Amino acid sequence: MKPLEQATVLACGAWLKNQACLLSQGQVYWSAPHGDLRDPEACRALSDSVTALQAQAGGRLRAIAHDLHPDFFSTRLAQALAADLGLPAVAVQHHHAHIAAVLAEHQFEDPVVGLALDGVGLGSDGRAWGGELLAVSAAGWQRLACLSPLCLPGGDVAAREPWRMAAAALHALGRTQEIGPRFGPHVGAGLAGHLQQMLMRNLNCPLTSSTGRWFDAAAGALGLCLRQRQEAEAAIALETLAQSWLVDHPAPSMYPPLPTLPAQGDWPRQLDLRPLLQRLLDTPQELAQQTEAAAWFHLRLADGLAHWLAQAAAEQGVSTVCLSGGCFMNKILRERLRGQLQHLGLSVLLPQAHSCGDAGLALGQAWVAAHALNTQASPAPSFESCPSCA
Repeated sequence: MKPLEQATVLACGAWLKNQACLLSQGQVYWSAPHGDLRDPEACRALSDSVTALQAQAGGRLRAIAHDLHPDFFSTRLAQALAADLGLPAVAVQHHHAHIAAVLAEHQFEDPVVGLALDGVGLGSDGRAWGGELLAVSAAGWQRLACLSPLCLPGGDVAAREPWRMAAAALHALGRTQEIGPRFGPHVGAGLAGHLQQMLMRNLNCPLTSSTGRWFDAAAGALGLCLRQRQEAEAAIALETLAQSWLVDHPAPSMYPPLPTLPAQGDWPRQLDLRPLLQRLLDTPQELAQQTEAAAWFHLRLADGLAHWLAQAAAEQGVSTVCLSGGCFMNKILRERLRGQLQHLGLSVLLPQAHSCGDAGLALGQAWVAAHALNTQASPAPSFESCPSCA
């Protein structure tokens, strides 16, 4: 029997858009959506759902799976339940779970290269990940590469204020002195100057490989959104602007010939997105130019990711790639990237029955735990993490 047919695992899901699931004898049973676990009511609802799923499992439950982050309510709940029942609590890295959820849905057991693009997830090195290229199989996983990192000026607040991420892009491009003059008129000279000094001195500026933060930087660079009132507001504004240009200007030759891929091992372990931001930062603040630049950003990002994935797949000797993470809610990015990968002869797996975002993460956690039980292995990386990303 396959691991998913013989293991019964309860998975407690993520922090955002939480939803738990029970994997039992090859069937998946979902709880109701609970929302974000910053809300005490969502935490109570998750506790009730976990109790109900445990009862549904009867005496067949063999493990409780959870996110790698130790401070999530879902993690603490899983660990407490596992201790009470005398079962293993299996920690699963966030982006590993995103790719595993796609494999579980498609019942695909062969090794793949997976691209997980989202806002944030705790990496196995303790850093904030979110643009991850992984090799994933039933036996384990490896971080092959990541997006080039950006500073988070001020920490978590930068995720709510795209102008900070645009400032971080200026800093990454060696243009730190432009931050005050560029953003001072919009956010206040004092705040802009303070943030410029933070970046220059590397004070409270942790690094992240998050794709979501690169989208924020792009929106901030074009002046579309300086502060977000809701999650993904900046990225949605950028996509909406890009789509308006593409309606009237279909991308010339949607899938042009792509360059010959380099020899094995000769490909970037960090994909540098700074050239994309360079153009956006230099785009005039006029609607026509902003609209074209937003479309250009989406298309060039998708094309660069396609090359990157194809190079990794060639190195790993696989012909199937998985795409997951909340950034794939972006239709332009998703469809352009899928088309380019298929143009290169690769099979592409995407979530269909469940969300590509964190609402579908529990299924991946359960898949990883089920295989770990079957092989009596740890879901930790089976190889050293990519040195360029460490």
